[in-house]
Amino acid sequence: MPQRAGLLFWLLVLTYLGAILFNFPWLVYFAKPLLMPLLALQLLLRGSIAKTEKLIVAGLIFSWMGDVFLLFESQNAVFFIAGLLSFLTTHVCYIIYFLSVKSLPPSLLKKQPGYILLVLCYGAALTGLLFPYLGGLKIPVIVYAGVICCMLLCSLHVYPKLPAPANRYFLTGAFLFVLSDSILAINKFYHSFSFSGVWVMLSYCAAQYLIVTGALESNARSTGGR
Repeated sequence: MPQRAGLLFWLLVLTYLGAILFNFPWLVYFAKPLLMPLLALQLLLRGSIAKTEKLIVAGLIFSWMGDVFLLFESQNAVFFIAGLLSFLTTHVCYIIYFLSVKSLPPSLLKKQPGYILLVLCYGAALTGLLFPYLGGLKIPVIVYAGVICCMLLCSLHVYPKLPAPANRYFLTGAFLFVLSDSILAINKFYHSFSFSGVWVMLSYCAAQYLIVTGALESNARSTGGR
């Protein structure tokens, strides 16, 4: 059942991307709100769900809220703020999930502190690029950028503490989430470009899928199952 939910998820992703490319607004409004619930089903249909995995489910719920709010952002700016807060909460859920991992191997950030500088420099460069164009959203966007960079750093922190391939799924998912949000922010505030919606949603959906897959794989390894 979880595998079927994953297959349905990607079929729906392709449907949604096609709706964007060929301009079918009704199909966008139908497909987008179903994406995160299908991912959550991969965890919920497995039968048992670990306490920490509830944080992943919570993150997917807040992502679903963000997806719905952003469908209406053109009607009122308050929907963009609501979407921003929803996704910020998603990242907080994922941060708590990563930090809940207790294992003996030392943090990757402790062994390779250069990653901290690299991520912080990226966050500073992105916010510096966008800052003149943010208007009244300067503080919310800066806070959001800080939180998502923290989420990426946490995925690096726990990389040696988790079994493979779960650690690779988490890290790649976190990176793609940062990429998706970066494309969205650049397109919205700095310079719009063709097919931005496709790239935003493709990287976002891949990010969420990999994070959920990481949670499934991590649980399977810890319980000795597959």
